[in-house]
Amino acid sequence: MFARKIRAEYEDNGKKLACPLKWLDSFSMRNFTNASVFDNTLPVSDGRMEIGTGVPLEQLREAMEDWFRRKGYLPKDSKLSLEEI
Repeated sequence: MFARKIRAEYEDNGKKLACPLKWLDSFSMRNFTNASVFDNTLPVSDGRMEIGTGVPLEQLREAMEDWFRRKGYLPKDSKLSLEEI
């Protein structure tokens, strides 16, 4: 649907794991009413999203990491990584 394909992963005990679809859905649904810059995000499956061309990747990563921490999904010492594929 959107032009850019993204891999969303987090680090846990030195391993990179795909972010569960539940996490990605939670972030995307919350953003339909808040930060409009992220409205063009579509979770596809575990660790996969499609995003629009106007979505700034680093800003998206920071916002997702913050949201995942506030929801208790992402452990305190883990980092989120987004990569265009």
